[in-house]
Amino acid sequence: MSLVLDHAAQDLLFREARTANTFTDEPVTEEQLQAIYDLVKYGPTAFNQTPLRITLVRSPEARERLVKHMSEGNQAKTAAAPLVAILSADNEFHEELPALFPAFPQAKDLFFAERPVREGSAAMNAALQAGYFIVGVRAAGLAAGPMTGFDFEGVRKEFLDDDHTPLMVVNIGRPGPDAWYPRSPRLAYEDVVTTV
Repeated sequence: MSLVLDHAAQDLLFREARTANTFTDEPVTEEQLQAIYDLVKYGPTAFNQTPLRITLVRSPEARERLVKHMSEGNQAKTAAAPLVAILSADNEFHEELPALFPAFPQAKDLFFAERPVREGSAAMNAALQAGYFIVGVRAAGLAAGPMTGFDFEGVRKEFLDDDHTPLMVVNIGRPGPDAWYPRSPRLAYEDVVTTV
């Protein structure tokens, strides 16, 4: 059985897509970001919770503040990318649940009254949304460079607050010269899937 999505779209989103390590200086526009969000906001999450928060790092001053928290191998590419996004989980996401999940407005208090429960749910569902965000960046014809090599607590203190947990930093733009490392191997279907 073949996929419904045409081969060119499959290549754009998955087979040919890579983590970019260099970028051109072509800017990423607000219109592109709005289009990306307007697409990926439909990705499923538990109770339709939407804990992902996106902090766009655009100014040179903010970029400098971020770069100092990046691991050494991630500093140069983060300094040079046209746009950088800090993706975080909002641990107070439950406040929006009555509007986002009107079929069961009691979910806010019934399931998410305790902070540790919210933190676990926010981390899992924001990570799902981060995956959708990366695919959305690719759908816009841009490259994403997601990274977890940074000082999480430093980034939280510098850009967020105690209610937000950083998940990853994503460089975004058009790929530049020598943007790609060679494609790394993937596990085969039979190594991943078990039928019981």
